[in-house]
Order: sequence, then C-alpha cells, then structure tokens
Amino acid sequence: MRGLTWDHPRGYGPLDELTRLDLAGENPYGDVPEPIEWDRQPLQGFESEPIAKLCETYDVLVVDHPGLGAAVDALVPMDELFGPDELARLRAGAVGRTWESYHVQGRQWALPVDAATQVAVARPGVKAPATWPEVAEFARGTRLALCLGGPHAFLMYCALCSGDFLDENAGTRALELMAELLALADREVSLRNPIGVLDAMASGGPDYCPLVYGYVTYPLAFSDAPAWPGHAPGSVLGGTGLAVSRRRVGTIGASVRAHLRRLMSEPVQATLFPATGGQPAARSVWQAPGAAAFYRGTGATMEAAWIRPRFPGYVALQDRSSALLRDGLLARVPARDLFTNLREEWRHA
Repeated sequence: MRGLTWDHPRGYGPLDELTRLDLAGENPYGDVPEPIEWDRQPLQGFESEPIAKLCETYDVLVVDHPGLGAAVDALVPMDELFGPDELARLRAGAVGRTWESYHVQGRQWALPVDAATQVAVARPGVKAPATWPEVAEFARGTRLALCLGGPHAFLMYCALCSGDFLDENAGTRALELMAELLALADREVSLRNPIGVLDAMASGGPDYCPLVYGYVTYPLAFSDAPAWPGHAPGSVLGGTGLAVSRRRVGTIGASVRAHLRRLMSEPVQATLFPATGGQPAARSVWQAPGAAAFYRGTGATMEAAWIRPRFPGYVALQDRSSALLRDGLLARVPARDLFTNLREEWRHA
C-alpha cells in the first residue's frame, strides 16, 4: 500500500517508525497484514494540493480538512470501514472539534490523527500577553514576528475575527491590528509559513509570535492564543486526518482498517507519537494530569478553535484571500478598503 503524509517530523516520524517496526518483524503496537510505504509532500502541498488528485496515486492520505469538500467522490467514508460503535468510541477520544472538522455532507471522511491550532509562542523566559490590546503594547518592546506566508495571513485574520471574517466591524478591527503589528515586526520572518517562523525563533530570531500553528517539537514556550477582552481565545483549527482513497479499497480494505485502528489506538497516540515527534489528536494526551507543558498551555485554545469552510473551491479561495490581505498589508492599504476588497473576493463564494 502507498501512503502520503507531509514533510515534517511531526507528519512522518510516527508513521516511519511503525513501518520500520513492521518490516523488522513483530510490532509491539500490533501487526498489520502489510506495511504502508509512506511518501512525503511539503507543507505547501499539504495545504493546497487537491486531495482528489492525490487519491489517484495513494491509498491512505494524511489530509487537511478544508480540502475535503472537493474530494468526497474520491474518498471512502469511514462508516464503510467501521461500525457505528467503533466510530462513536473514536469520536469520544478526539480532542476539541477535530472529529467534527472531517465531517462533511453528513458523513465522516477522515479520522483525526494529529491536532493543532494557532497559539502564541515565545522564546523561553518571555512572558506572552493574554489579550490583543496587551499584544499591541507588548510588541513595542520585543522582537516580534507574525506568520503571514501561504494561507496564513488569511488564517490570522480569521482568528482575530473569531471566524466572523465577513463582518465589517470585526474585519476592520482585525486588519487595523495586523497592520499595526506588521509595522513593528521582523518583516522577512513574518512572510514565512509556521515552520519557517518557528525555525527562526528557535535559532535566535524573534522573541515572540502572537499567533502561529503550534508544534510540540520546538524548544519554545507555547501558550493560549491572545483573546479579545471578555472572549475565548480566537484560533483556526489545523491538524491532520487519515483519509482512504477509493482507488483500491475493495482489495485492501482489511489492511487499511488495521492500519487506521492502530494509528488511532491509545498506545500509538499516547506513547509512540510523543516519542517520535508526533502531535496526537487523542483527548487523553491533551488533558492528562501530567500532560506536557505544550498541551497544558494551549488546551483552552484547542477546545475553542474555529473550523474553516469545506466547500469545493474553498482552498483556492483561501489562498487568494491570503495573498490579497498580505499584499494589502505590505502596501499599507487602509483597513476598511482592504476589508472591502476581501468581501468582494468572497461575494460569489
């Protein structure tokens, strides 16, 4: 069988270790009929490459939930692989709204295997502010970075709007704050994707980023996303799910089920994933009494995170919207004009 994941240790570390153990003989996490040969694609491809196209080549895919709407004809719904009791048990074990993010058109199209959302991050010893007004003040005295590369300018904007991104008052306020922060930030680092921003911070670059997708593998201090006073932290759900292509499921269904069951099992999620650079979606890991600081510090944001639209064409619209906002912010387009441009982009969505 062929599988596709994304090219970061969080995306391939646990999968490669399971394959290594399968090929070595008896696997302590449970045997499967045959191993999966995992390929990798860069983060940009994971965020934008059409899932249906990838299903022409791969049997099992690690996917991003916004692309599901255009891919359902190429995927096997999970109720064709698992019974209702097993699906209910898996749903109960998933943190936050990760399970819901893969539920489209009344059916479940993927199983949440990795959980992430936008959170605040600082270099060790730097205390991150808790609210957006405090961030604006804090930014004047620290080395700041934003995360605006790829789709992330739009995703930061959505987080600041708590998902209500076509509301004029919320949108204008968000864009005014983004412009204020960008004027104070390290511009070169701010135009990178999350991995680029975190790499820069871990190697001595900026001291603080108020909103970036969290990665447990970095030696940085992650905390809940800033909130508007009186509100929950605003964030846009990320993470990954396990999806199955229709291309050969009739001949490999039993093997696929074995792999998915094992990847979602408590020993793999709670033990193998953390040991190999993974970031599990199991609620038990995020809410354990002795959970790692990363999970303890960002759990409230994970629970409150907003799920993006998943209609066909959303991913391309997300990319266009992000480019529009990023270019507008760099050109110092007034916030109200920039919001009007964004609303026009979405007028027919």
